[in-house]
Amino acid sequence: MSGAWSWIFAGEEQVWSPGFYRLLGLVPNAAKARYDLLLSLIHPEDRHLMPALADIRQGHVPREVIVRVIRTNGTVRTLSLTMEVRVSAEGRPVALNGTALDVSDREQLARLRQEERRRQSALYLTEHIATFSMGLDRVRDIPFAVAQVHGLPLEEICAEPYLLIVPEEREAFRAAAEEQIERRAFFQGAAHERLANGELWHFRILTMPVWDPDGTYLGRCGLKYPVRNHAPPLVGLHDGLAHSVTGHHLRAARALLDWSMMDLAQASGLSHSTVRRLEEDSEHRGSRSRLHAVEALRRAGVRFIPMDDGTVAVARV
Repeated sequence: MSGAWSWIFAGEEQVWSPGFYRLLGLVPNAAKARYDLLLSLIHPEDRHLMPALADIRQGHVPREVIVRVIRTNGTVRTLSLTMEVRVSAEGRPVALNGTALDVSDREQLARLRQEERRRQSALYLTEHIATFSMGLDRVRDIPFAVAQVHGLPLEEICAEPYLLIVPEEREAFRAAAEEQIERRAFFQGAAHERLANGELWHFRILTMPVWDPDGTYLGRCGLKYPVRNHAPPLVGLHDGLAHSVTGHHLRAARALLDWSMMDLAQASGLSHSTVRRLEEDSEHRGSRSRLHAVEALRRAGVRFIPMDDGTVAVARV
């Protein structure tokens, strides 16, 4: 939702569009457009971001402010307010034009991402466990705490994460990891890394490809944790591991359960022909059908276990 507002200084005329009224939680034209009314609806903690009347008349306004508005019904929305002063031929400010856009969802997402980064950093600082991702540009998104713990610039780690590995193990690990990255396949390996305090830690590192539902490759996600710890749950990585399950894994899992393809189809809510395509590897990697089939097998007691050589083992528990 968006709106517009204007203020002609000479006659003190202010005009708000119907959309601007609605953004503020007001009935259009039910209240006279006034700057002090706008200020009264802005969250007290954000009012200092708005220009004072004297500043506006002198043409000193910010290009954009992000403020919270408390509507009359008590709901809170976040608005992006842009402002532009119009001047006369002599350069004297004569009017103010503005636009407003509801950015509540965008700002909430930004706050959630920031909170998630804080949680990830706290986890690495305390347990040395991290999740990370890699885009198509091959640059990693790694928690800042990794740089703190290892004493290296975060920009260097994101561009070249193998710098964390001790020199005598680095090239072998890099070669094994890069081979699986090029193949867009699952990878698991272990390596020693030196911390900033001089301690030598042994880490296990897993990465796996990420696909969207239409089969487009999006990059990779990964998990890193100390070998001396029990493996943490693969929270957020289950889909990536499931996408690494191929036709022969599904056939092996069915054999462990003594299931036919029809049994798997019924348990997963898929058609018999879809199960057949999955087992023939003719269904693309990002298919939701693959996730449904794997989840049905997991419910029946099958586990898909990543191995050190990058393969996936199938077991029944």
